[in-house]
Amino acid sequence: MIWLTWRQHRKQAFYTLLGMAVLAAVLVPIGVAMRNTFADLDLATCVRQLNDVTVSPETRNGCDASFHRFSNQYGSLNLLAVLLITLPVLVGLFWGAPLVAREVEQGTHRFVWTQGVGRARWALVKFGLVGVGVVLIAALYGLGISWWVEPLTSAAQEGRLGLIVFDLQGIVPIGYTLFAVALGIFAGTVWKRMLPAMGITLAGFIGVRAAVEILLRPHYQPARTQTFPIEGDGPADIGRGDWILTQGVRNPDGTMIAEDTRIQCPSGMKGPDGRVCGAELGVEPGAYNWQLYQPADRFWLFQSIETGIFVALAALLLYLAVRRVRRIA
Repeated sequence: MIWLTWRQHRKQAFYTLLGMAVLAAVLVPIGVAMRNTFADLDLATCVRQLNDVTVSPETRNGCDASFHRFSNQYGSLNLLAVLLITLPVLVGLFWGAPLVAREVEQGTHRFVWTQGVGRARWALVKFGLVGVGVVLIAALYGLGISWWVEPLTSAAQEGRLGLIVFDLQGIVPIGYTLFAVALGIFAGTVWKRMLPAMGITLAGFIGVRAAVEILLRPHYQPARTQTFPIEGDGPADIGRGDWILTQGVRNPDGTMIAEDTRIQCPSGMKGPDGRVCGAELGVEPGAYNWQLYQPADRFWLFQSIETGIFVALAALLLYLAVRRVRRIA
């Protein structure tokens, strides 16, 4: 069975490794260039300084200007990052969906399962070997992308918890890829034709990923709140890399008067008509900024939780797929 599985999937393995080599050839020079620019602008020092609440305004302004220059030069790479998050589902489409569906669609399953290889053994060996290969590929991909994206996350205000970049690095690509492959395998046992199985895999992967990212991830741990006045300095304990979930301006009684924004005025500053800062929004004396956020140091905890969710879903789907294989005529 091991030899047969290798013979059946060696072309897929070759093309997958070839694709990763091409991807590395594209990303490595870009990553080296980003790291050189990051070092030339001395942004590593800026990251340390901006996390210090006693940093001077002059230092903060200088570092913000350097971060702005870096973002202007490499901000367009965010589009490439969007494309990179599709790689796990591609593995699911071309490794998982055909695994059972192709055998059934072509009718070869009747021959394979009558040659002394039981259905359960066939499923366990094939699913297991493909799963091991997928884990190795996903781990290599996760390590490589983590190295590549590090300068971008260090320069971004939201850091590693930011949208898209969280999905690219660490250990979550392993969970995503295992889930995509397991979903493809299960879809193939239900619809038994490759194209429908691939379509269901794509739709299911997007739906589950969106649900987890929007509904679950912000609540893996209770979010922290921060309030600070609309006049004077900003918050002291929210640094670069903290994930701000929502923010707004509230009146002293807690009523939200402006969502998804903040007001920050120097102490004593008044508008052209002599009104106090923020009066045009209808703020009352004592109004304050309010933020709900997840601290940056929860990155690995969130990575572990999300990876666990997708590995558990993958295990469930593989269990259901083995049961389905036993019932295929």
